[in-house]
Amino acid sequence: MTTAPADYMGFVGVTTGSSSIMKVFPLWADILGLPTRTLVGHDLPMDADPSVYRAMVEQIRDDEHHRGALVTTHKMNVFAAASDLFDELDPFAVSCSEISSISKRGDRLIGQAKDPITVDLALNDFLPADHFARTGAEVVILGAGGSGTALSWALAERADAPSLVTVTARSQDKLDHLREVHRQHGTREDLIRYVVTPTPADADAIVAAAPAGSVIANATGLGKDRPGSPLTDAVVFPESSWAWEFNYRGSLEFMHQALAQRDARSLQVIDGWRYFIHGWSQVVADVFGLTLTPEIVEELASAAESVR
Repeated sequence: MTTAPADYMGFVGVTTGSSSIMKVFPLWADILGLPTRTLVGHDLPMDADPSVYRAMVEQIRDDEHHRGALVTTHKMNVFAAASDLFDELDPFAVSCSEISSISKRGDRLIGQAKDPITVDLALNDFLPADHFARTGAEVVILGAGGSGTALSWALAERADAPSLVTVTARSQDKLDHLREVHRQHGTREDLIRYVVTPTPADADAIVAAAPAGSVIANATGLGKDRPGSPLTDAVVFPESSWAWEFNYRGSLEFMHQALAQRDARSLQVIDGWRYFIHGWSQVVADVFGLTLTPEIVEELASAAESVR
């Protein structure tokens, strides 16, 4: 694990060095008056051994200079391997079985799942508030991991909820876990449909069957940590739909598939930049005990845009 000589914040991911946050964080530290401008990456392989996750959490807990961390790809694995090391977990973390924010208050280690909040903030940035009520559109979430779970949770909480949310995964076990999350949450049973899509062609069929105006979200992680897309190049996006690529860096195959059909199918293509802004700003606020206003978030977004 990487350490630093003075106070610092951590970033738990796969390829943290290529993330824009490495250049953005010092700018945000100046705006927010943080006690450190140093962000240190903890790069872990995909699906690392549970002992690796526990060692990482123990380092954050025991190093007095380590203020806390944001967790990206590994958030569900961190919960599964090390949730017992935390003194406090928020309801989202317990219900969604993931930890995306690690912070400290005195000698207490706190784990939170910020994605249900941040994904809703990002969705509201581009989607009209009455979109689903006005259009009767649906949502297709490709991927039942942490981000897909968070988006389905946020959609269930919306006043303007879609008529149907279809969540896909390549295996039944992930969908069974998601179904249990929704059961515990009390999500309306007729809102969510769970579909196993063993191949990208199977996912193509789900996307093509969605009505016009639907939101199609790539929550798989493909196109960032690993190359590829959950869809084939032969997919047909619904007319006037919103193609939401959760990633903002990487090979971004899903986004390029949508861009190729943008004019012909009247698509709105959204990348993951605002999701990135909200995700990071919310966790930075947790780690350093800050309260963010919409005005401060926009100031942070403007600063980040300069290094995008």
